[in-house]
Amino acid sequence: MLVILAGLLMAADLHWPKMKEGRAWLSLLVTPLQWLVDIPTRVADGVSDVVVDRASLLRENEALKSEALVLERKVQQMAALTAENIRLRELLAAGDRLDPETRLVELIGVNPDPFQHEVILNQGSEDHVFDGQPVLDAGGVMGQVVSLAHYTSRVMLITDARSAIPVEVNRNGFRSVALGKGVMDELELEHVPDTVDIRAGDLLVTSGLGGRFPRGYPVGRVHEVIRDPGRPFTLVKAVPTARLDRSRHLLLVEYRSSADVEAVDD
Repeated sequence: MLVILAGLLMAADLHWPKMKEGRAWLSLLVTPLQWLVDIPTRVADGVSDVVVDRASLLRENEALKSEALVLERKVQQMAALTAENIRLRELLAAGDRLDPETRLVELIGVNPDPFQHEVILNQGSEDHVFDGQPVLDAGGVMGQVVSLAHYTSRVMLITDARSAIPVEVNRNGFRSVALGKGVMDELELEHVPDTVDIRAGDLLVTSGLGGRFPRGYPVGRVHEVIRDPGRPFTLVKAVPTARLDRSRHLLLVEYRSSADVEAVDD
């Protein structure tokens, strides 16, 4: 009977025009069922697209952050390079400057001790981080690695009371040492002669002396110069250019002094 019914329907479909209209109405009735059946597939496709797009965006975001930090690091040295170029032209001499490689790391912790300005990074000795390695952010020098674990490292910030960084005034090349005072937004230059030409707004950059930090990276900007006739030296106060209490993504500089290289070789 089913075979006979099927044959009759095929014959009616071929010879009876009304069957086309009936088939259209039947399709209209079946459409909601088709939508219901297709819902799981569409939901699965949508979730897959969202997951793939999110993962792709996260990867792209990390790559852009890394690229932005590297570019900002190069911009940091432009002022120092310009001033140095002027001085070198005056001396009719020039030398090649090394541009050390950098590596992107992330800040994962802060030392709760208020008397120690230290942060913790997400890479350690297993990632070839070394003791004394310079650390930068987008604004300038943050500090240096002072202790290592297998997968983390501890960085002493430049404002720590134990910190001392050889610096020079970018405008005229005067060299001094920037000391941390245990205050997050303050550095000091001590024992500065009264005759030195230094004023508020001057940029302090690493001088490269001591072999710990490469030359030419911003450290701070002078905001106060205190000349007291009763004191033999001028007291200079500066504000760090690095965002010490806000930066999360940092750069490790692959820079070793000649003494460090010899110690590693030995």
